[in-house]
Amino acid sequence: MPEISYPIYLDSHSTTPVDPRVFEEMRPYFTEKFGNASSLDHSFGYHASVAVQQSRENIAKSIGASMDEIVFTSGATESDNLALIGVMKRNKDKRKHLITSQTEHKAILDTARHLEEIGYKVTYLPVDEFGQVNPEELKSAITNDTVLISIMFANNEIGTIANVAEIGKIAHENNVYFHTDAAQAVGHIPIDVKKLNIDLMSFSSHKIYGPKGIGALYLRGISPRVKLDPIVYGGGQEKGMRSGTLNVPEIVGFAKAIEIANNEMETENVKFKIWTDSMIKEFSKNDGKQNGHPTNRLMHNLNVRFDGIESKAIINSVSKKLAISAGSACTTQAVEPSHVLLALGLTEEQTHSSIRIGCSRFNTDEEIQIVIDEIRKCVESLAKIQI
Repeated sequence: MPEISYPIYLDSHSTTPVDPRVFEEMRPYFTEKFGNASSLDHSFGYHASVAVQQSRENIAKSIGASMDEIVFTSGATESDNLALIGVMKRNKDKRKHLITSQTEHKAILDTARHLEEIGYKVTYLPVDEFGQVNPEELKSAITNDTVLISIMFANNEIGTIANVAEIGKIAHENNVYFHTDAAQAVGHIPIDVKKLNIDLMSFSSHKIYGPKGIGALYLRGISPRVKLDPIVYGGGQEKGMRSGTLNVPEIVGFAKAIEIANNEMETENVKFKIWTDSMIKEFSKNDGKQNGHPTNRLMHNLNVRFDGIESKAIINSVSKKLAISAGSACTTQAVEPSHVLLALGLTEEQTHSSIRIGCSRFNTDEEIQIVIDEIRKCVESLAKIQI
């Protein structure tokens, strides 16, 4: 049995380590095949261009798309910005209404607020106690002015999975585009964008053991064809939708990461379910309560609260052995309560008593048992102090 290395990493919703197989695939494109994919007058550029196109094709196939429907970006945040701003601006002379939900990632919420500031209308739908949008409320929110619906595929804090196919169907019945932020879903859930009625989809490499700084936006090419205005201007790369020199090594790594994730998804999810089910069962002995949907969730996610005990106290107490978080990595510097947990109906005190555990393919059964033991021991100790 290999020796346990501390702290044990359990924050895979914020980022994941690069899989060694991905790193090896990328390596030649840093030092040997380092050409600019737009410089086709020599072999260096040609080989880079071929690598990009092959990666684009592989990524597209993995989500049921065609290669000309993939636009490379720096990550899901940029993809979200391009999707929302690009589509809304493209249609500004016809319609100006966007629908999203209260539990979206800040990349969506902050972009939506920016759109409001420049004259667009935004509806923020509530969610139920599990974090899901009510389809009837969505239908009621659609008007003749609605351009786009943007609902997250799988929530980054609580792991709840949206009924994406139904949302997309509602959008199409009303001649509205449907975008989903799938940064947490791609590589963890089987996805076919056509069958799921998705028109635009943001996703990223570093959530699936690929490199940081590379992502993509899927844009449906037909029925309906999605058109948008660019938000980055320059050399006209990516058909003018996202100018800038293509990051060839990371694109190659992105494609390899998705390939591995799709091949190993089923086996990994079985393992993750065993681990997270075991954790919530054991934590319930210390009055731990799961936040989010108990079954319709990402299998590697567990968001649990211990009412009356500060999450930061737990995190600090176990920090030498466990790397866990209180919520979204994009808002960890803030002291405000989680907007996601508040939207579920939790009190501010309950949100500050919640921790998020994100399992990784590199964790082991032995590590998960240590997680259970350390957190239970910590909670028991802190509960005595509270008394």
